[in-house]
Amino acid sequence: MSPAATPPPEPENEVKLTFWDHLRELRKRIVLALYGLIAGMAVVGWFVGPLVDKLMEPVLLALKPLTMSAAAKAALAQAAASPGLADTARAALTECATQPIVSPVAKQALVAFGQGSGLARALRDALEDCANMPEALEPAKKLVFTSAIEPMMVYFKVAIYGGVFVAAPWILFQVWQFIAPGLYKKEKRLVVPFLFWGTLLFYSGAAFCYFLVMPQAFPAMLQFASTSTMTPMLSITEQLGLVMAMLLGFGVVFEYPVIIAFLAMVGLVSAEWLSKYRRFAMVANTFLAAIITPTGDPINLALMAIPMCVFYEIGIILARVLGKKRAAESAIQAT
Repeated sequence: MSPAATPPPEPENEVKLTFWDHLRELRKRIVLALYGLIAGMAVVGWFVGPLVDKLMEPVLLALKPLTMSAAAKAALAQAAASPGLADTARAALTECATQPIVSPVAKQALVAFGQGSGLARALRDALEDCANMPEALEPAKKLVFTSAIEPMMVYFKVAIYGGVFVAAPWILFQVWQFIAPGLYKKEKRLVVPFLFWGTLLFYSGAAFCYFLVMPQAFPAMLQFASTSTMTPMLSITEQLGLVMAMLLGFGVVFEYPVIIAFLAMVGLVSAEWLSKYRRFAMVANTFLAAIITPTGDPINLALMAIPMCVFYEIGIILARVLGKKRAAESAIQAT
């Protein structure tokens, strides 16, 4: 008679919980995560005003005011080289005197000359300086709001989003604590690397979006407007929602390697399975990048899709390493 089959080994220190026990544990972790969020909001609340200005900077830089016309610049250059002053040059002087980039001294000289005074040396220098004015002037300084309560709600939303960014390590730790009872002892030791890399990649994704993607995205979106029939009047609430959605989206996408590594570690995916469906993953990554990025131009799409594909390949490598470790540990436990 053959001996009875040996039952498979159970996870170390296995904790058997009922469905309601899981719900209570989930509630506990959610409450602790909310405490961290509130603490993060309190920290961000001290400098929420400057933070709003910094978040809106990519939007403001994309808004260029009206620049001096080519005809006015040509007339100014001609007037600087000629003792006379034509009517077209006089109109150009008046236009130049209203530009924000002109110095106060130059403005006074230009206004005086526009009223009919002679051409002094100081005015000639001012004309030459004005004629060499760059096409891109100082960006717009304001975004509009349509309700008295809207500025307060903007600050409150920034405090919430900022609290999420500040409390991200604590929130990730609560997620780990919720899933840790189902892991082996050696797997639980990976909490520090997972939290470190998860937090670092989240912040890196947000920084990548702010410094590389947004300066390209907002000018590209505004170029769709016809300059002859449309003028931008952007709402602070709408632009803030767009900026924060992009920052959070890129932060989550940069978590790709950590998520794949964890799924491989618990045995839900394998390196072979990920490699088999690599082509489908590339298509899905490009489709997801097109949804997350606010504009469909190739540059912004590539700035999102390429990191996702690179992180997918890194995830395959991590899955191969962690999958082998898990298989070896399972074999040891079985013997």
